[in-house]
Amino acid sequence: MTQAEESSLRLRLATMLREHRELDIAIAAMIEQGVADQVQLTRLKKRKLQLKDEISRINDTLLPDIIA
Repeated sequence: MTQAEESSLRLRLATMLREHRELDIAIAAMIEQGVADQVQLTRLKKRKLQLKDEISRINDTLLPDIIA
């Protein structure tokens, strides 16, 4: 992996981590307020899980498992 590719992945990772945190805050606020829009809440949770999976894939690419 080139340095440019790694930098690009790290930037993408930072963006995704920020979005993941923002979704976590939004979901908590909706639950705390007792918002009845279950469809919207479900969509936010699904997007958060998608981000989590993509974050894991990027982390695996940047830090591959090394069997010692």
